[in-house]
Amino acid sequence: MENLLQQLNETTAFIKTKCSLQPLIGIVLGSGLGNFVNEMTVECEIDYSELPHFPVSTVKGHSGKLIFGKIDAKNVVVMAGRFHYYEGCTPQQIIYPIRVMKMLGVQTLLISNAAGGVSTNFKVGDMMIITDHISLFTINPLLGKNEDALGTRFPDMSEPYSKAIISKAKSIAKDLGYEVKEGVYCGVTGPTFETRAEYRLIKAIGGDAVGMSTVQEVIAAVHTGMKVFAMSIITDLGIREEDNVITHEEVLAAANEAEPKMTAIFKELASVL
Repeated sequence: MENLLQQLNETTAFIKTKCSLQPLIGIVLGSGLGNFVNEMTVECEIDYSELPHFPVSTVKGHSGKLIFGKIDAKNVVVMAGRFHYYEGCTPQQIIYPIRVMKMLGVQTLLISNAAGGVSTNFKVGDMMIITDHISLFTINPLLGKNEDALGTRFPDMSEPYSKAIISKAKSIAKDLGYEVKEGVYCGVTGPTFETRAEYRLIKAIGGDAVGMSTVQEVIAAVHTGMKVFAMSIITDLGIREEDNVITHEEVLAAANEAEPKMTAIFKELASVL
């Protein structure tokens, strides 16, 4: 934790030399959801590799850049490519970009991801608004010395996902004619997909979907006082009788198929926040 604030200040100072836009909304794009930027008026892009103290994404389907611009009249910054624990990133590296967003002035964080369906009510391609999460299987990124300038030692997690924003998103989806589900996201480390026994456990403790991202980012965002909204595309089904083998290619294909709907919802949501 030593010199964390200094590092964050160095990163944000560098960003401000490249881009004068001050974002109020941050957006984290997940697997297969990279085309969201086509809906933006892009003002500048910065590769992660250029940013001081930033990790670099290694996952197929994640391009690895910060993109600044506008959705309608709203200033936004988009993470095109996120970081995962299974890549070998530390929890502190995973949440570093979220903290940079906070230093840049971001007040609301919108997150998308690809997730495995646990609820028997889901089918591949469904969109699930995350109403809560289970973080028991991931490392809490706030372990260690607390940086009081970023947030309190013991952040309250009773409403990690803003009910007000969820309500707006449901209204937008209804107006667009899209069906959306709601549920609890269970975060795991990956990179292995879950065993059948693990799916049964996740279902038993209240998980509706499972994935390898998002939870640590949300914890960091809540710690800094941001409002958070997150949605999953259900890209595979873990709870089913017949034999099934899940591949990353199948996950990307399902995410790409549902992407236009997710993109439309996020675009409308960003414009009304």
